[in-house]
Amino acid sequence: MSDAETRLHFRIGYLGDSYHGSQIQPDVITVQGELIRVFQTLGWISKTEEEHNLVLSSRTDAGVHVRLNGGTVRIASDLWESITPRKFIRAVDDLLPNDIAFLDVREVEFDWNPRIALHRIYRYRLEGIEFWKDPGEVLSEWLSLFEGTYNATNFARLEPGKNPIRTILSCKPWIVEGRAVGFEIIGEAFLWNQVRRTAMAIHQMALGEITPEQVKKAIDHPEVSVDFGVAPPDWLILWGVEWEDSPIPDSFSECNHFSPPPPPSRAAERTMRKRWRQAAKTEMKTLLHLEWMEIGRLPLAFHSN
Repeated sequence: MSDAETRLHFRIGYLGDSYHGSQIQPDVITVQGELIRVFQTLGWISKTEEEHNLVLSSRTDAGVHVRLNGGTVRIASDLWESITPRKFIRAVDDLLPNDIAFLDVREVEFDWNPRIALHRIYRYRLEGIEFWKDPGEVLSEWLSLFEGTYNATNFARLEPGKNPIRTILSCKPWIVEGRAVGFEIIGEAFLWNQVRRTAMAIHQMALGEITPEQVKKAIDHPEVSVDFGVAPPDWLILWGVEWEDSPIPDSFSECNHFSPPPPPSRAAERTMRKRWRQAAKTEMKTLLHLEWMEIGRLPLAFHSN
């Protein structure tokens, strides 16, 4: 058997509430850990933990859902040449839990880095946060505060040695059936908790507990420590990661249906709001399963070469 290896780029989606985040950790279930388990079960990578080479593009916290993330793995070249992408995808997907979708796979050069992406898109469903109050048209103005290149120290859990400068290409309302359900934020790369801290700042503005001027000051003066809090992970979706040779697929609009929250009133008491949130979480999961169904259409062709 030849020792030659082939480097593969794969794309996946997953529901985050069953996992302790994406990156492998000792003694807990993670998305990367499940992928490694399946590849080892198939005999496609070594069972020696130190030798595994499966890495993911973007890290996500426990509870965060993912429409489209990516990663790389090296396998024996003779194995890759002997199996079609269709059979490869099915072999992996059949052994994964139902809340992880193995969507596609392709061969890439050995220096191809999954972490160096053109941009990443996140969507956050603000209306799922307890006591959310729709601010109306001013939401677009608030979201624009977060666009540009700046030091995001006050909107992140900053790891030692991490560069806090980040570029946000766009921050706009997330519209579903004509209703602003939250926001979509696009950036080259994000810091830990950056999107969730952005969401909480918006929530605090909607409640009137902080002002847009305070948010702008937190952006313009990162040396003055400010903590607006961290929004729950349940309502966050990593919508997609885009590479120069692998674009993010368009959304399938027919999948998008989100029930509006109960209107503020004496009748919409705590139990009603709690049940709506449970239904809303189910809607988000349904959306993702339907998106994966379309994104993960299995290829019929053999390798391009």
